[in-house]
Amino acid sequence: MAGEQKPSCNLLEQFILLAKGTSGSALTALINQVLEAPGVYVFGELLELTNVKELAEGSNAAYFHKVLNPVFLTLTANKDNLPELTVTQKNKLKHLTIVSLASRMKCIPYSVLLKDLDMRNLRELEDLIIEAVYTDIIQGKLDQRNQVLEVDFCIGRDIQKKDISNIVKTLQEWCDGCEAVLLGIEQQVLRANQYKENHHRTQQQVEMEVTNIKKTLKATASSSAQEMEQQLVERECPPHTEQRQPTKKISKVKGLVSSRH
Repeated sequence: MAGEQKPSCNLLEQFILLAKGTSGSALTALINQVLEAPGVYVFGELLELTNVKELAEGSNAAYFHKVLNPVFLTLTANKDNLPELTVTQKNKLKHLTIVSLASRMKCIPYSVLLKDLDMRNLRELEDLIIEAVYTDIIQGKLDQRNQVLEVDFCIGRDIQKKDISNIVKTLQEWCDGCEAVLLGIEQQVLRANQYKENHHRTQQQVEMEVTNIKKTLKATASSSAQEMEQQLVERECPPHTEQRQPTKKISKVKGLVSSRH
């Protein structure tokens, strides 16, 4: 889309260069060409030219309003000040009227469009909207059942000086919103870091307890093994005192036998 709009911007620059050295009827003819040019929907730079501003006075005032009207107003506004418009110029003016509505409303009722576009036929209205979509000045879809235009995107219009304060206010609100979001993110990061530290501390404690339990189990197992080994040794090898008693009995018997003899 940006690539499609670039030739139109170059075309507008060419018109501006031509307008700088033009005046009178030649300038009015140039304005007609600008309004006829396909894809040219912004005229702010043209309006800032001194010789174009001079059209606001005198017999050529209608041509100044001809440019001014599609930039800032709607099709029905300042209608009596406009000169004769061609079909192409009327369609462009209608397209810009749709853009003006789309910049304020995301769902535009057909009734509002018909009124602002000074139209009566729904089929013609839908065809006009489809044309605007194909020129990439708006994006959206038609809800024929509910008779509304659902807007997803629209191009920006040329800015009036009176709109600057609203733009500044909107940007300030956006900056305030960004700061609030940033503060919220910082708080979440802080909570996440605290949670991470607590989790790490808890993990270390658990690992230490597991290590202590392993040491205790190992020591207990070693002690039990030693006791079992000792018991097995005692069972297999009785004490020496028990083994000597039969020897003493035998010697006593021998003594008795010798005394009898």
